[in-house]
Amino acid sequence: MPAKVDHEARRRDVSAAVWRILAAEGFGGLTMRAVATELGATTGLVTHYFPSKQALVVHALELAETRTRELTPSIEGLRGLAALEQALAGVLPLTPETTEINRVWVSSWDVALADPALRTLEKARYQRWRARLKPLVEQSQQEGDLPPGNPDDLVASLAAFTHGLVVQALFAPRTFPHQRLLDLLQSHLKALRPAGR
Repeated sequence: MPAKVDHEARRRDVSAAVWRILAAEGFGGLTMRAVATELGATTGLVTHYFPSKQALVVHALELAETRTRELTPSIEGLRGLAALEQALAGVLPLTPETTEINRVWVSSWDVALADPALRTLEKARYQRWRARLKPLVEQSQQEGDLPPGNPDDLVASLAAFTHGLVVQALFAPRTFPHQRLLDLLQSHLKALRPAGR
């Protein structure tokens, strides 16, 4: 009688292999064959769980989203500008884990831009991120720590600034060490403060 296969455990093994490939090579290295090789299995086993490259990529994006949530720092007990600074700093590549997740996300952009369905998923992810930042910006505005005006515009500019730091740090980590990234973020937020604050 053939041994019973634990499909949940096998799927977790496949997911772990997917993540190892993403962390090492990004989305450009993510293929059915690469996952099978990483597992020491056949591509048939991989296609049993992910019947197409698209399904594999969607799963990889879901893994990245889960890892991002796990790494997101808590802002509990913080208000206004302190909470906003913590939320933005949480996006920066300040640890090996956050550097890895940022490398994975940056490598996903090309794949997502080339595929309408994946582009829709990524657009929704960015909308969720901006939606989480918006109340922090509004609170900072109400407390006088950020200038008045359209909070959506301020959220968009802060998100763009933070992602700009991410990309620069990934390409030149020695030029943008951890403390410099935090200092640049803090200086940027201070520069936005209304006069007299």
